[in-house]
Amino acid sequence: MLNRIPKILSPDIVKSLMEMGHGDTLLLADANYPAQTFGKRVVRADGLNITELLVAIMELMPIDDYIETPVQLMSPVEKDQEPNIWKDYKNLISEKDINYIERFDFYKTSKNCHTIIQTGETAIYGNIMLTKGVVK
Repeated sequence: MLNRIPKILSPDIVKSLMEMGHGDTLLLADANYPAQTFGKRVVRADGLNITELLVAIMELMPIDDYIETPVQLMSPVEKDQEPNIWKDYKNLISEKDINYIERFDFYKTSKNCHTIIQTGETAIYGNIMLTKGVVK
């Protein structure tokens, strides 16, 4: 154990965050996401929900403020319904930093993620992609 590292973060997650550079992307994937199909590096976080993991990660990793939309969410197929979990995300991240990507484009984009963390999240459209900023 170390001081000031949220205890919810496993050594594998911390290692991945440390290895990421400015501009690398991290995908926090829900339990249904095909992470093994699209990810080069997949870290399991079964039993954890994305919101609590996001809070812990944001304590260590800055979001990129050099690009227009450093956060990506998968657009729902049903365009008129906003997933409930997005309210949690918008309480943590400014809406101006969020971009919405069509489902299959999101899958293609995730192939370029540095790491995919596969969570136990069961909320639909819970996937959130973050671009790492500069550590100051």
